[in-house]
Amino acid sequence: MSHDRPHTAAPLDDPDAKRMLNEQLFTAIAPNYDRINRLLSLGRDAVWKDQLVGALPDLEAPRCLDLACGTGDITLRLAGRYPRGLIVGLDLTEAMTDLARRRSTADNVEFVRADMCEMPFPNAHFDIVTGGYAIRNAPDLDKALAEIHRVMKPDAVAALLDFSKPAHRVAQILELAMIRLWAGFWGLVFYHKAGLYTYIAESLRRFPDTGQLRDILHRHGFTDIRSRRHFGGLAETLFFRKS
Repeated sequence: MSHDRPHTAAPLDDPDAKRMLNEQLFTAIAPNYDRINRLLSLGRDAVWKDQLVGALPDLEAPRCLDLACGTGDITLRLAGRYPRGLIVGLDLTEAMTDLARRRSTADNVEFVRADMCEMPFPNAHFDIVTGGYAIRNAPDLDKALAEIHRVMKPDAVAALLDFSKPAHRVAQILELAMIRLWAGFWGLVFYHKAGLYTYIAESLRRFPDTGQLRDILHRHGFTDIRSRRHFGGLAETLFFRKS
């Protein structure tokens, strides 16, 4: 893939085009993905993921699904938290799942390349679903949430970490400008192309704000929605259950 600025405007509004763009984009950035996540979050990304996994319920041998698993950051934390569980990391991008497999030494982990909008798992299969920067990147948010609901057992728990979009318009403008500037800087440093990481701001601009997202989760049959905010609300971890 060329490291030219991706044309994000139209593709992010079309599910098939967004799926293709994501696959191309995350293939390009896979080798530096973890490093840039740490830099973008000023080193807090790993702490947030530790907190996410630490807040999950104490279960003996759960089936866990980690969406948009990338190189396996949360997936491998789940393997450590639940050594008798079955942990599945799912990602759209082969470059990411290849890196994740090379990182993993756990016997209870497998990695699957698939779209979270069309997952190859039975109904009511998982006790826990996690995701780091996952559903914002879904080609179709409603389809992804319907699939998440389908594969979760009744009363199963989900925990999703991502950037958070404020409800107030002025706050949105300021947040998106800050993310565009900061992410673009690291795109220039690593790839000499700011556009590779301004995707974050473009995808967040089209994403529901915090109130809208909770309404959408309720509409898809999720309850007990709770939030742990990070960086004053710039990012958050959402916890919820399947009703």
